[in-house]
Amino acid sequence: MITIKRITENNKNDINHPNEPFQIWGKLVPSLTEGKWDYHIQKFKHTSQQCFPNYDYQYDPNTIYLGAYDHDQCIGIAILEQAMFKYLYLDDLKVDQKYRGKHIGSRLIKAALNEAHQLKLQGVYTIAQDNNLSACLFYLKNSFEIGGFNNRDYRGTAQEGKADIYFYRDCK
Repeated sequence: MITIKRITENNKNDINHPNEPFQIWGKLVPSLTEGKWDYHIQKFKHTSQQCFPNYDYQYDPNTIYLGAYDHDQCIGIAILEQAMFKYLYLDDLKVDQKYRGKHIGSRLIKAALNEAHQLKLQGVYTIAQDNNLSACLFYLKNSFEIGGFNNRDYRGTAQEGKADIYFYRDCK
C-alpha cells in the first residue's frame, strides 16, 4: 500500500533519497506567440542516460517535505519551498525507478497542490531541463502549463546548450 505523507524531524533522513538515472531521448521546444505558450517535441536519434548528483539536504522546518512510502520504505519525495510570490516552488521530485509509471509522482503533485491550497497560495511551480523530456511531459500530463523559458542558465558550464522550462499549476 503506497501512502503519501509529510516527512518530519522523526524521519528526516528520507529527504536525502538518492537520485536514479533517467533517459535522455528528446527535448521539449517551447514557443511563445502573442502571449500563449506552445511546444513541439524534438526526438533524439541517440538516447543516453543522466543522473543528477545527490544533494545533501539539511532538514529545515520551513520547508515542506512529502514522502511516498511503500509500507515503511521511502520510494519517492517532493520538496517544496515557499517562494516570494503566491506559489510553492517544487524544488525536487523523484520516484524510485521501479515505481515509475505507477502514478506516484502524480500523487506527490496532488499532495503538493493540497499544501499550496492550505497555505492559500495560487499553486505550485517547478523547473525542468528542456532535454529531460520525460519530466517535461510528466508535468504537462499533470496539468502544468509552461510559464517561462531560460536558455542562459547553463552557459559556461558542463550543461551548456540546455535550457530551463518553467511549469506552473494552479490549485483550481
